[in-house]
Amino acid sequence: MKYEANTIEEYFEQIPSERKPALTKLWKTVCDNIPEGFTEQLGYGMPAFVVPHTIYPDGYHCDPKLPVPFINAASQKNFIAFYHAGIYADPKLYKWFRDNYSKHSKAKLDMGKSCIRFKKIDQIPYELIGELVSKISVKDWISTYESAIKNRRKG
Repeated sequence: MKYEANTIEEYFEQIPSERKPALTKLWKTVCDNIPEGFTEQLGYGMPAFVVPHTIYPDGYHCDPKLPVPFINAASQKNFIAFYHAGIYADPKLYKWFRDNYSKHSKAKLDMGKSCIRFKKIDQIPYELIGELVSKISVKDWISTYESAIKNRRKG
C-alpha cells in the first residue's frame, strides 16, 4: 500500500490501527539497534535508514541523488514488510538469518531477496530483527554495497 506521507510520523498515522502496534514496535527495535551513522528518513514512501550523502557522496547507483538505502519497513496490503539490503547483498548474513529465524518465531519464514514478510504480526521476531540490524556498521555496509551491488552492475 502506498501512503501519502512527508514524514515517518505521518506514515505511522495512516497505517491501519490493527497494524500500528506491531509496526511501531518493529521500527523502535530498528531504531534501538541501528549502528551509528545511518540516517532515519522517509525512503520510497516508508520509514527508512540510509547511508547519507555526507558519508557516501556517490549516492545510490540507480539514482545518485538518493542516499544508499539500507533498511525499510512498511505496512503492505496483506503483511508488514521489513526490507534489509544486507541480507540481499551478504550471503553469510542471509544464511545466519534463515538459520536463526525458527528459533525466534513459530511462523513460517516468508522471505524474498531483501524483504521479510510478516503475515502473522503476533509472530514478528523482534529480538532477531534487533540483532540483524546491529550486525552491519555503516562502513561495513558501504564496503558490501560497493562489492556486492554497485560493482556487480558495472560488469
